[in-house]
Amino acid sequence: MPKTLEINPQYPEEDKIKIAADVLLRGGLVIIPTETVYGIAADMRNKDALKRLYKIKKRPQDKPFSLLINDKDALEIFAQEPSLIAFKLIDKFWPGPLTLVLSSPQGETVGLRMPDNNIALKLITALGAPVFCPSANLSGEPAPVNFQDAIKGLGDKVDLAIDGGKARLGIESSVVDLTKSPYKIQRQGAIKAEEIDKVAGRKVVFFVCTGNSCRSVMAQAYLKKKLLDQGREDIEVLSAGTINISGLGASTETKKVLEAEGIDAQDHRSSSLNSLTIKESDIILVMEKIHEQRIAEMVPQARKRLYLLKEFANIEDGFLEIEDPIGRSSEFHQQTFSVIKQAIDQIIKIL
Repeated sequence: MPKTLEINPQYPEEDKIKIAADVLLRGGLVIIPTETVYGIAADMRNKDALKRLYKIKKRPQDKPFSLLINDKDALEIFAQEPSLIAFKLIDKFWPGPLTLVLSSPQGETVGLRMPDNNIALKLITALGAPVFCPSANLSGEPAPVNFQDAIKGLGDKVDLAIDGGKARLGIESSVVDLTKSPYKIQRQGAIKAEEIDKVAGRKVVFFVCTGNSCRSVMAQAYLKKKLLDQGREDIEVLSAGTINISGLGASTETKKVLEAEGIDAQDHRSSSLNSLTIKESDIILVMEKIHEQRIAEMVPQARKRLYLLKEFANIEDGFLEIEDPIGRSSEFHQQTFSVIKQAIDQIIKIL
């Protein structure tokens, strides 16, 4: 039997996580829990550990193991120019039971997953590197969903085994190959194919203003209403502000003008601009050039999907920016909403 550690799955003990990380750092193999099944982890930087892993799994050297990572941002470290679909899928399903197969910067293919398991995530963080982690079973055996099955037959082949309780989902991750166009679902696991297709096929329209309390709220709410009226479910509408304030409601005047349109904005809460939403958006529509500049600074590759709202709607009235109505009169708020309505009435024709 290997050395074993029982770790609290909800609140992993730091001293135990460090013990496991040290084993990996020295080139050891560690059985770890994830939310799908138990796996055998090896430090991706250690060639000797990887050789042992291939031998245990009886896997051909030309078939790489997938990597478990602990941060969505790591996608761009290990994948070469991820597509919009990749960002849409990780925003929806990571951390979780989805493995993406992508092209690596070295021109090879790499499988990446961010597990939804505290023990696995904290172990990767403590190690300071992703881990190769195939399922903890011998060739021909089913993937184990509990500790006892995971160590069966592997006791003399690994250096440490972590008991983190029963795997919450008990079914392997779904695998989507994004190196092909169109993408291919290689394995339907915990996430159904129709769920993946729905997210991957949905267009994302993203409105941005300064505080996400008035202009972008008006635009998001009105477009969502128009899409609902048309019975369309193929477009997701998001909004955010460039200043770092989250959780605030829509302004009083914004709620009034929307209420007059039959739209309830009472539940709106402001969001701050983040790079993942920018990267997954098909169209990014802003109110002022300063918003355009901020987004281009954060994600330069988004420039080709980035427009002033009035510019994209082809409204030519001599002034392409939509001024901030905060602190101004009810009439000014109504005028602002009228311009936004006009723009969206044009845009929805081409979405």
